Amino acid sequence: MTSRPVSAASPASVDALPGAASPSVSAVTALLERSAWFAGAPEALRASLRAAGRVRTLCAGERLFLRGDPADGIYCVLEGAMRVGAASAAGREALLAVVGPAQWFGEIALFDAGVRTHDAYAERDAMLFHVPRAALAALLDATPAWWHAFGLLLAQKLRLAFDAIEENALLPAAPRVARRLLLLATGYGQAGRESGHDVAHKMGVVRVPQEDLALMLALSRQTVNQILRQFERDGLVALRYGEIEIVDAARLEQHAQ
Repeated sequence: MTSRPVSAASPASVDALPGAASPSVSAVTALLERSAWFAGAPEALRASLRAAGRVRTLCAGERLFLRGDPADGIYCVLEGAMRVGAASAAGREALLAVVGPAQWFGEIALFDAGVRTHDAYAERDAMLFHVPRAALAALLDATPAWWHAFGLLLAQKLRLAFDAIEENALLPAAPRVARRLLLLATGYGQAGRESGHDVAHKMGVVRVPQEDLALMLALSRQTVNQILRQFERDGLVALRYGEIEIVDAARLEQHAQ
């Protein structure tokens, strides 16, 4: 993994990957502003986070941290995707989420000063914006009112966790698949309307393999495949290798009810 300052010189491509030129300040700012949480935070806080953060890159499969590691701050995915979950001693994986562009993660330890709760790996080549723990502590000591903004970020994650528990207990498999697709397409509510989770031209394209979708929902791959095939026959989605295109979001929303 590499860490580098943001370049104030030449602009960087939005699709910059590990090994590419360092992104410019304006490029990083534009990517961060795609986050609904970041865009809604006070301007002074946004400026402080931009000044304190650094761009870090990971190659596909590279580890960012493991459960039990000391917390080192918070992250925002600028490009690519991160895989957040855990694995048993036997190698069985529990996949909590695939974190895509404009999504922040790692804020739990900011509140309890504890260790990392899960593992985080690069799902594919990724570019992250990292705000170190020491810098965050200094910002919050100087302006305690900013705790409220981070509280909103944490509360959003808590709501999603409660929703997932309720869905697993009460909903059949098909509505659960529909709901998770819609969440992924909107970056779990963190991404702005024009970004989402790898959204192209306002048409939701979720770059998550069916196997990963099954892991996130604790369903068998066969069950998820059958549901997605039915969604495709109904004209709700289009299936391609490693990705799912949401063709009719309104009707998919109806299936999620």
